[in-house]
Amino acid sequence: MLPATAVYHFPWELKPSAIAEGTSVRTFGRLTCYRPEDSTAILSSHHASIKYQVSVQTSCVEPFNPLCGALYIVLGEIENTEEGSGVMLRARVMNCVDGVDLALLQKAINEQRSFFQKSGDNKGSTSG
Repeated sequence: MLPATAVYHFPWELKPSAIAEGTSVRTFGRLTCYRPEDSTAILSSHHASIKYQVSVQTSCVEPFNPLCGALYIVLGEIENTEEGSGVMLRARVMNCVDGVDLALLQKAINEQRSFFQKSGDNKGSTSG
């Protein structure tokens, strides 16, 4: 059986209170840290002068050739961390998309959300 359709979420929207555990999401960020011994990576993004970080569990996408500083798009499921202070994204797909115009990507995500809201499908809406 296929998992649920994943909705794009900006990295600053990935909070434990905003998204239920197990929800499929897509997000993006620059790979700032990769720890192969733990199968974890950190994606970073800036929004309104604030740096946001997303922890990614990479065990399902390994082996892969990480490029620190490159932009990645990740598809996976949300898991709450043990501390309860954040979320971890268990990656099913992790693609390097370095060179993508980030402002244009954000605009496209917002346009997709607007389309889904107008068509009455709430897949594009978020509670962030």
